[in-house]
This record gives sequence, C-alpha cells and structure tokens, in this order.
Amino acid sequence: MCGIAGIVSSEPVQNDLYEALTVLQHRGQDAAGMVTGEGGRLHLRKNSGLVRDVFQRRHMEQLSGNMGIAHVRYPTAGCENSAEAQPFYVNSPFGITLAHNGNLINAESLKQELFEDDQRHINTDSDSEVLLNVFAHELQRLGKLRLDVDDVFRAVSVVHQRCKGAYAVVVMITGFGILGFRDPNGIRPVVIGERESAGGKKDHIIASESVALDVLGFRLVRDIQPGEAVFIEKNGVLHSRQCAETVDHCPCIFEYVYLARPDSIIDGISVYKARLRMGEKLAARILNTWPDHDIDVVIPIPDTSRTSALQLATALGLKYREGFIKNRYIGRTFIMPGQQARTKSVRRKLNAIDLEFRGKNVLLVDDSIVRGTTSRQIIQMARDAGAKKVYFASASPPVRFPNVYGIDMPSVAELIAHGRSEKEVRQEIGADWIIYQGLQDLIDAVRHKNSTIRHFDTSCFSNDYVTSGVTREYLDNLENRRNDKVRFSGTSDEYGIDLHNAV
Repeated sequence: MCGIAGIVSSEPVQNDLYEALTVLQHRGQDAAGMVTGEGGRLHLRKNSGLVRDVFQRRHMEQLSGNMGIAHVRYPTAGCENSAEAQPFYVNSPFGITLAHNGNLINAESLKQELFEDDQRHINTDSDSEVLLNVFAHELQRLGKLRLDVDDVFRAVSVVHQRCKGAYAVVVMITGFGILGFRDPNGIRPVVIGERESAGGKKDHIIASESVALDVLGFRLVRDIQPGEAVFIEKNGVLHSRQCAETVDHCPCIFEYVYLARPDSIIDGISVYKARLRMGEKLAARILNTWPDHDIDVVIPIPDTSRTSALQLATALGLKYREGFIKNRYIGRTFIMPGQQARTKSVRRKLNAIDLEFRGKNVLLVDDSIVRGTTSRQIIQMARDAGAKKVYFASASPPVRFPNVYGIDMPSVAELIAHGRSEKEVRQEIGADWIIYQGLQDLIDAVRHKNSTIRHFDTSCFSNDYVTSGVTREYLDNLENRRNDKVRFSGTSDEYGIDLHNAV
C-alpha cells in the first residue's frame, strides 16, 4: 500500500510531483522520495517521514527537470528503514530509477537468481529493488547503446514472466522517458492522465489514484490494464502495449474498503459510491438479522467509514451523528509501526462528544476490524461517554487471513477474527452486539454494474490467493516477519540521498 507517481511535462515537474504525493499521503506515511531527470543527470531526494518533512525548499530547488517519478512508502513485512525509501536506482544500464506499489511473493528466489545467474547485487530487503534489477538486467542483456520503445516493452514482458505477486510500477530511464506497468492480475491500482501544456503539447501523469490527477488539473484517461505497459517519451509521445501472455483482472477489494480515498475512481468504479453501497448492504443485513433492533443512533469511526455509515443510517431511518472528533495530526493507526504506538495513538487520535452517547444505544460503524486494538478502545470510549449499549458494525467481512500483495496486515496470530467466531470477537472487543458485512454483499457493492471485473482479490477475507506461489512455507515465513516483536525490535538511521547534488 504505497503511492506512486510519474510525470512527463514541458515544464519542471518537482512541484507537481510534490502535490501528487501530498494527496497520496494516505497510502504511506513512513517515507517519501522523488527523482527528476534533467538531460543526462538525475536528482534524487528521499528520506523517512511525511512528504512535508522530507522535502524542504532547498531540496525542491535542486530537483530540476521536466520528468520524474515519486513515491510514498508504507512498510511491508519488515522494520522501518530509511534505506528502503524509494525510488531505487541502478546505474547500469542507462541509469534507471523505479518506484513500486505492491509485493512480490517470489522475491527471495529472485534475489538468488539475480546474484548467481545475473550477477547483480541487491543492497536492501525491499522487493522493489529486486523488481528494478530484474527489469534492468533484461535491458542490459540487449547490449545496446540506445534503446527503443520495443526494447522497453520486451523487458516488461520478461518481468511478467519472472515476477509473481502484485506490482504497480513507475520507472524513469535517464534521458529517454517514463514507464508505467501493472501486474497481469491488476491487483494494485494505477491510472494515466493528460493535460494540455504550453505550445499545444500534452503533459502525462501516471499515479496510484485518480485524486493525484484531479489536484493537478489532469484529465483521467483510463486505468493501466493488467499486464499492460505505458511508455511516455521525454518529448511527450505516449506508447502502450499489452506485455503479458495471460491476464486475469483481480483488483484488491480492500482498496475500496479502506486504502483508497473516497474521491478516487479505480478500475472504473467510484470508491465513494462503492462505500455507499456497502452501507446499504450492511443495513439490509442488520434488518434481516435483527429486525426489532433498539439502535438509537449511528456513529461512524472517522474517517474511512463515514460514507458507509451515513448510507446505513439513511437506509435504517436512524439518526446519523458525528460522535468522535479526529485529531488530524495523528497518522492512520492501521499502518502505525508497532502495537504500543498504535495503542497510544487511538485516544490521541479520537475524542468522544459526550452528548451524542449519553443514555443512548449506539451503533458504531467502522470499515473493518483488523487487530481489534482500535475497536476495543473506541467501544470503551463510547461507554465512558455515557452510552447505554454499544453495538458494532463492520462494512467488510472478518479479516482472518494475511494479505500477501502489499498490505502489511499483522501476523495471523494478531488478527482478532482469525480462529474466532463473531461472538468471540464481540467479547474480545467488548461490544454488546456485532455484525459483519457478508463477503458476497461486499463484492456486489463494489462491482455493481461493472461487468469487466469478474472477480476480486479477497484473500484477507477468504484465504483465496489469486496468484500461484502462496505456499504454506511462504505464509509461515511471512508470519514470522510480521510479528510485532520481531519487526520493531531494531533501530534505523535516517539519511537523504542525492545522486548529483548533496541536498
């Protein structure tokens, strides 16, 4: 769950890339980075922290050039480490930089192949660096001094053959152009947009979500299709090609539940409208399960659940109230590093309005229940504020299994619904009653009338993984790496890197 962006323009791109990252900040708060190309020179700045903290005025002044790529990072299956901030760079061949959203499930075997067969060195634990070297090696094998577009697309085809998992990628080839491509299942989102520039030319952008286009005045052209690659030459000429032999479009359904902004459009589906329909489906489930309920008021847990909660309240004919005020300066607890940090942040993040709870039977609505940490504390806050009874509704089904495609969900042992019934979850979080969305209802709410998507990646709910290679051994290794005691026992140093200027 990272955010990526790439722009080719007739004007300097650093400010546009900065703005794109700020609206993609919800996709990653651990680190940020940007690289721009100016002739044959690259300028790179990356570091741990939020976008506003990583890029100061002195950095922006030196990130010159009319094309560039950028990234916001959310750590997956590993400790916080500023060495793994993106974009990554290899100087051979040509000077290539890459930013990636997703996760390769065969990264370990690829590392070995890259070292033993391709004689390429991997310097971090990031699968993004692995992906970069797979791509770079295919270009190097050509032995050409100058590339053409066909060479780039052939290299992407080999990436699809060698890499398994989820990946939405932007690549900058020094002095040549910017490439965007998506895995053959289209698990992670990526879109392309255009706008008129000076002299009647067109600027192009590739980004994780359409909101990055909106803020910069780009028109959404379309999603990059599963297995497709799009290459934009430095002069603005755009090429596209299907580079995968077989495709099976399975976008991640959790993007619509939680990850994406509601004002985004992903694979032709409005995230906002999908969440409205989630609320309608959940309301129908409540009426079917508990037709004579005694709910007095519906209160969302901000922010992601607001849309679903409002539609749920409307469908049930109940009052909708904002019972919690959110501190905007606290990050998303789902992606907080370490259980202790997440626990401390919940009460710093939310404050209850007593008047909305006192003497009432309240239905709290959240987008999902993952660890149960936040849910348990929020239910207690509602009781402390005077609620008579506290009911809890999840707009998604129980999260019982690990996600291996770029969402760093906790280890299975830390998932509150794993191995527990709904009654046991209710007892664990301290609610008087609990209800989850049905999986088929969630699928219907998201897909709606979009007949082009036959199925979604629902693995965290269903244990059904859309790619091969998700073995018991792989899941066991992932479990060990995702355990909080292992992940956050180390320390990391912070630094910034510039390939040309010391910024």
